[in-house]
Amino acid sequence: MELSTWLSLAFICMIGAMSPGPSLAVVLRHSLYNSARHGIVASVSHGVGVGVYAGLSLAGLASLISHFPIVYNALVYGGAAYLAYMGIRILMSQSSGLTVSNTQALTSYKQAAQDGFAIAFLNPKLAIFFVALFSQFIDPEAMTMTVAFIMCATVLVIDTVWYFIVSIGSAKARDKFDLTKKQTVIDKVLGVAFLLLALRVVVG
Repeated sequence: MELSTWLSLAFICMIGAMSPGPSLAVVLRHSLYNSARHGIVASVSHGVGVGVYAGLSLAGLASLISHFPIVYNALVYGGAAYLAYMGIRILMSQSSGLTVSNTQALTSYKQAAQDGFAIAFLNPKLAIFFVALFSQFIDPEAMTMTVAFIMCATVLVIDTVWYFIVSIGSAKARDKFDLTKKQTVIDKVLGVAFLLLALRVVVG
């Protein structure tokens, strides 16, 4: 893959990663509610989920989804259900505005990883997006495993790095403005935001 082609691919992936949506809400929730590390864990697992979709798209998943709408609908509604579940979980949580303990952190890291991966994997629109994107850069005669790996790795790394930056930035903002004292309000806002995002996924 030529450098100019890769730079074009990387730029589009960057714009896609920076677009606000459920993924951003998930990372913000973990970095604000817990810590930057929790946000980073969610970021890495989300990047892996996106990378998996990129690889599956190259393998023809989007074609399967197009021919079998029930698969697409199942993933869409599954994603909406997961968003709603997260919103309800946040609204029902009893936040005291204090930093989580080490014991809680162990569980939260696992939950952050689960949330980050799930919010990516339960979004079948990624498969459609990647097929549309990759079709502009794939040369059937020059397509090799190395090129496929570079394309998927580019998607994974850019997505992970962007949300890594979001995690660090939001965690620093929380500490600078002492947002831990406003954790209950943040919980309510995020909880409602997740429910609205779930509604948008179903309606949209």
